[in-house]
Amino acid sequence: MPPAAPHHRVCFLLRVRPDRLDEYRTHHQRVWPEMLQALRDTGWHNYSLFLQHDGLLVGYFETPDLQAARQGMAGRDVNARWQATMAPFFDGLGGQTPDEGFTPLEEVFHLD
Repeated sequence: MPPAAPHHRVCFLLRVRPDRLDEYRTHHQRVWPEMLQALRDTGWHNYSLFLQHDGLLVGYFETPDLQAARQGMAGRDVNARWQATMAPFFDGLGGQTPDEGFTPLEEVFHLD
């Protein structure tokens, strides 16, 4: 069996509109199965979202290649539909979709 591909840990921040928090949570309790499969197929693994009461959203996932994972999702119709559905929930995207609008944070420490 070949060794597993190294995974890069990616953490990012976004801001959910405070008046849309409950609806945002509800959407993420029922993520479309085809969206989940597209994420898996394009290299998004161990993916979590954490939401603070004021709308701060912290995302974390692991991937062998961030650029390839983002490009893979950009080519999926289900992702375009999901991003269009989610975009109104966010502040500060400047016309970008949520998956385009996040900037990964710099990892400065990791304990394995």
